[in-house]
Amino acid sequence: MEKRWYVVHTYSGYENKVKTNLEKRVESMGMTDKIFRVLVPVEEETEIKNGKKKTTMRKVFPGYVLTEMIMTDDSWYVVRNTPGVTGFVGSSGAGSKPTPLLPEEVESILRSMGYETPKPEVDFELNESVKVKEGPFANFVGKIDEIDIDKQKVKVHVNMFGRETPVELDFTQIERI
Repeated sequence: MEKRWYVVHTYSGYENKVKTNLEKRVESMGMTDKIFRVLVPVEEETEIKNGKKKTTMRKVFPGYVLTEMIMTDDSWYVVRNTPGVTGFVGSSGAGSKPTPLLPEEVESILRSMGYETPKPEVDFELNESVKVKEGPFANFVGKIDEIDIDKQKVKVHVNMFGRETPVELDFTQIERI
């Protein structure tokens, strides 16, 4: 089971209260290994009143809280029964599990809030020889031709049938030799 982000529907105006209540329940019910982060998405809003500039934090999705969790019957129950929570977004029936947000959606929301997704450390260098660990080119050895940190990919030239062939791979698919 992997951790994913889910959208929790709350009574309007109760978002911060739900966040606090849920965080307390996660602690007291020993769910820290299943429920990780609870966020109320906000963004800075600047308004000018009576000639004075005022910056406030505006809720991006009033009535909703984002929860990063591993969805199990237990974790679902803890969130679902938190005071102020009316349910999960994306669950179609009484017994069905809610649909998690897509990674791109989460990234976009977190970025707009000023959270940066941590980029993995890159300890590979151009022209370095590496071995492919997994995938259709497993056990092939090649030289790194390009490194794309944002996409977490490398282009490796592997020797196939006596010819250098460029192959695009994830950082996780290669290792140093």
